[in-house]
Amino acid sequence: MRIKMCSIHVDDPAAAFAFYTGTLGFAELVAMPEYRLYVVKSPDDPDGVGLLLEPSDNPVAKAYQEGVYGLGMPAIVFGSPDVRADYERLGALGVRFTSAPAAGPSGIAAVFDDGCGNLVQIHQD
Repeated sequence: MRIKMCSIHVDDPAAAFAFYTGTLGFAELVAMPEYRLYVVKSPDDPDGVGLLLEPSDNPVAKAYQEGVYGLGMPAIVFGSPDVRADYERLGALGVRFTSAPAAGPSGIAAVFDDGCGNLVQIHQD
C-alpha cells in the first residue's frame, strides 16, 4: 500500500492551482475548472503522491483551516533539497515567509504563506 493522494484545503482552488504550479513549480495532474477540481504533483516524482487543492467551502473544513492557520501551524510540509535556495527563489517571486530558514534537530526548515489560507513548511534533512 502507498499514499496515492492527499489534500490541502484552500480558499480558492483555481488561485491555489496557479500558485502551486506557477510559483512553486508543481506539475498539473488534473485540472477541471468546471468542477473546481485541481490536483498537482511534484515534477521530480511523476509517480508520487498527488496533492488535491480542495475547496474549503464547508464549515468544518473552513474552521479547521482557519484554526490551524491562526495557531501559526503549517498545514503541510514539502521536502526541499535546499531550503535556503528555495527561500531566496520564492522570496524573489513575492512569496511571504513567516519564518526564515533555521536549523533544528530534524534538519533545516522555513515556513511561508501560500496566499490561499495556509502556512506551508519546506524542510530539508
